[in-house]
Amino acid sequence: MDGLRLTFHLAGINNQNFLMRDDQTGTYWQQISGLAISGPLKGRQLTLVHSDELTFATWKAEEPEGTVLRDVARYAPQYEKKDWDVRMKRAPVVIQFPEAGMKARELLLGIQAFGASRAFLYDRVIQEKLVKDHVGAEPVLLVVGGDGESVRGFRDRIPGVDGAPDFYRMTANTAGTLLMDAATGSEWSFQGCAVSGKAKGICLEPVPMLKDYWFDWRNYNPKTTIWGKR
Repeated sequence: MDGLRLTFHLAGINNQNFLMRDDQTGTYWQQISGLAISGPLKGRQLTLVHSDELTFATWKAEEPEGTVLRDVARYAPQYEKKDWDVRMKRAPVVIQFPEAGMKARELLLGIQAFGASRAFLYDRVIQEKLVKDHVGAEPVLLVVGGDGESVRGFRDRIPGVDGAPDFYRMTANTAGTLLMDAATGSEWSFQGCAVSGKAKGICLEPVPMLKDYWFDWRNYNPKTTIWGKR
């Protein structure tokens, strides 16, 4: 921040959301937003680094030379067990927003972009495989990977191509292709890039998503809308 390298550590929990405190200025930062909420840098915003939640197999296929953070042996007993997410579904919450019949710990994919915020129910997205929707006035795509678990979001516009591309999921895909668009007849990969057709070499603009629980997302996005609730 302003040329100063900050070192963070866990400082507490705010409505069950992680709070960080930097050693250099003593400022407190909210995990979900990267916003400084107390201290000398209050009101400042950390820059979001885009990341995807992928299965390890999908990530490794894309990044064969990628490295993995190794466990620290002396802290191993303190690590959460692999069924952490299963146990957390039963954990109580301190705030609830039962709008539209939403359960506090219902998993969703949250997008905050284009002047709006929208929650996409994770299970419904996985079921649909391809979701064409809007966040605010901007069209977006949510695409489920070939593993049936990983999801990426993209702006539903092909750079340099006028009109709606009208993507659809391919029933028989080869060489990692998942989608085809009607506007150019191109085939697209899970990375959002055209691998054949008129648009070959063009990539869709990624849209960051946050996998979160409903109570947490709604608390920090009070004007959010919801996709996927039957």
